[in-house]
Amino acid sequence: MSATIIDGKAFAADVRGRVAEQVGRLNDAHGITPGLAVVLVGEDPASQVYVRNKGKQTVETGMNSYEHKLPAETGEAELLALIERLNADPEVHGILVQLPLPDHMDSDLVINAIDPAKDVDGFHISNVGLLATGQKAMVPCTPLGCLMMLRAHHGNLSGLNAVVVGRSNIVGKPMAQLLLRDSCTVTIAHSRTRDLAEVCRGADILVAAVGRPEMIPGDWVKPGATVIDVGINRIERDGKRKLVGDVEFVGANRIAGAITPVPGGVGPMTIACLLANTLTACCRANGLPEPQGLTA
Repeated sequence: MSATIIDGKAFAADVRGRVAEQVGRLNDAHGITPGLAVVLVGEDPASQVYVRNKGKQTVETGMNSYEHKLPAETGEAELLALIERLNADPEVHGILVQLPLPDHMDSDLVINAIDPAKDVDGFHISNVGLLATGQKAMVPCTPLGCLMMLRAHHGNLSGLNAVVVGRSNIVGKPMAQLLLRDSCTVTIAHSRTRDLAEVCRGADILVAAVGRPEMIPGDWVKPGATVIDVGINRIERDGKRKLVGDVEFVGANRIAGAITPVPGGVGPMTIACLLANTLTACCRANGLPEPQGLTA
């Protein structure tokens, strides 16, 4: 028997479709179009591709896309001045500064300069605190996408044992907070966890977000568990470059009840949830009801 494959591409397409539908309604009823501003500093090839995809998908959902591409030598003060202008621009509802930034910039300072209400990445310290205390927040896109897929697969998550392997501020910690809010019993594990294998084997939901290729072998997975693999790792195998997750897919696929593949699992959901967050931010800014089924 093989696990059910959770198709992130198809799920992301559905989310984008729902965003586009609600953007259309918002425009028709109120004459409002959500706007997303993306700021890229430098010429990192992976970041350029990511920003290009964000812009394309933003326009495809009927939103306004504003791209600001700055040279790598741009001063920190210049970047902060741009963020201040975007904060004040009523046509911009979401602001995203693409990471990583050049070494001469303080990423925390830059991210926390964004208006928390426009922080569609969910990285601002205010949003981190709001999420941790169970209040209304902008939720980081990747954990939000994982939660959406888990809810769609399981329905009610209440009472399930969830193990999140990874403790990053971007995925691990907010993922754990979201699962707690859905009444899971949550364990945050990491590379230094004692007897990590046994901890993983106790999980009804296993979320792997450590950034280490195939760190979690198949026999660490509880039979019938749902595995959400956030890892995207480039490795060399049999003379070819390929992408693998943090979970050893072939082995886990034989044991799990459901699993996200790499590629094609969690990855496509990140941009889809960025668009959902931008729509949510626009609705909040205008005192309108939040979009149904697109928030945490």
